[in-house]
Amino acid sequence: MISFDAPLVLYAAPVVALFVVGLALWARSSRVRHAMAWSDDIGAVARQTGRWGAVALGVTALLVSTALAGPRFGRRVVTTETKALTMVLAVDISRSMLAEDVRPSRLGRAQREARRLVQDLRGDRIGLIVYAGRSFILSPLTVDDGALQLLIDGLAPDMASAGGTELAVALDQARQLLLAGPGVADRVLVLFTDGEAHDSLSQILSAAERLRRDGIHLVVIAEGGVVPVGIPLRDPDGVLTGYQEDMDGNLVQTWRRNDVLSAVVAAARGALVPAGLADQAGAVRDLVDSFKRVPQATTTAAQDISRAWIPLLIAVVILLLQTYTRRTAALAGLAFLLVAPRTAVGQSTLSDADQAWRDSLFAEAADMYEAQTMSQRGGDTAWLNLGTAALAIGDTARARPALSRAAESLDPELRFRALFNLGLLLLRLAEVDEANSQVYLDEARRRYREALLLRPGDEDAKWNHELTVRSTPPQSGGGGQPPPTGSEQSDPRGDPQTGLSREQAEQILNSMLAEERETLDKVNRRRAQSRQAMRRKNW
Repeated sequence: MISFDAPLVLYAAPVVALFVVGLALWARSSRVRHAMAWSDDIGAVARQTGRWGAVALGVTALLVSTALAGPRFGRRVVTTETKALTMVLAVDISRSMLAEDVRPSRLGRAQREARRLVQDLRGDRIGLIVYAGRSFILSPLTVDDGALQLLIDGLAPDMASAGGTELAVALDQARQLLLAGPGVADRVLVLFTDGEAHDSLSQILSAAERLRRDGIHLVVIAEGGVVPVGIPLRDPDGVLTGYQEDMDGNLVQTWRRNDVLSAVVAAARGALVPAGLADQAGAVRDLVDSFKRVPQATTTAAQDISRAWIPLLIAVVILLLQTYTRRTAALAGLAFLLVAPRTAVGQSTLSDADQAWRDSLFAEAADMYEAQTMSQRGGDTAWLNLGTAALAIGDTARARPALSRAAESLDPELRFRALFNLGLLLLRLAEVDEANSQVYLDEARRRYREALLLRPGDEDAKWNHELTVRSTPPQSGGGGQPPPTGSEQSDPRGDPQTGLSREQAEQILNSMLAEERETLDKVNRRRAQSRQAMRRKNW
């Protein structure tokens, strides 16, 4: 389907062509009249030459006007080769990171340096892990730096389901995430922490040694100062309401644990970025520049490519032929061609929406792509671009239906990208909405399975599919009873109203009692864990 940037110019093209034809006919008749005034022979020659000049100039004017209207049609797929590093950012979001011994806070500075690092390492495969009392994957390995920036901006201690700081758990989960990625490139774990941990140092050092054995480079970015400070508590408006206290009502003091940080770096044979360094992200970037990267192909598709050059090329050919057969008659058309096509040639091959996406204006790009879909322009590519832009700004209400629509495309490449992004969206929804987490994981697993059918060798799709499997809790065994035997079915002692024998009724009753005891045991265990958690540090 052909679209035009300036439809009004297209509507005016026939008028312009007729005007040029009229001028050419008037010029020809004037030339013939002046030739006849000299002699009949010269007039006869003038009538015989240039008979098709007016038509040629009219067609040229029509083609140039069409080019100025900005015709667009077709699609183009561009594959860009880059070299990617496999990296995981692990950010401590425990309450001790709210200490304001650095500006604006330890967590605020970690967010700032993480954003800069993601921006500087654009094109590398980066995952994001956050941890406090528990560790969880906020984003799998991805090259979508825009989505990572949004996730980093939203980091806060309230995201953690358990307080405290379990550093060993975070190191192990980051190791698993890195080992699941491609093994060609070097694997790097960048850890943002103040070194305050509530698990034992032996557990932390064991996790660090496992990183070293698996060939993972550990880079620790230290945050905070060495002078003990309180942990401020602020309301949603940022007003200070008090300071963190322990269970006994004592003020909690926190400081950077250099002994823990040094021991972890030594066990993993990694690198420590000092807290006093002004440009921590720059130090990490310089450090990883020497690491091995793996070639990676990134495919981008553009819909409705500018085709203004086609009518311009035809117009040039016509003018050249006219110049060859009748040089003087083509001067006006040639001058018009040299002046008029400047606007057409200067047209960008990118649409406004694509340009907004390239400038990282994802919200504006999403609105423009949505306008394309509403006007039924761009086809399935517009739906994919809308869903991807909405995913980048966290607008799931628009991202999910748009990506679902694009996933129905008949184009295998476009359908694969839509399925991949849709699975990524569902994984994020599963992390946020714990009540419906299993539903989202099942749907994400189905989408990635469909994507792998289209591209079985894609490592990112394989890993994300593995994430959906690992995040699914094992199904418990069925609690039903075995089917009754023939003798039980015909037992004369059965209840005539229910059709159950006495043995069957006893089995059901025993099963119900067992389930009740199991439920009571779970409640007791949960209460015991809650009492233990109340005595546990939550900063």
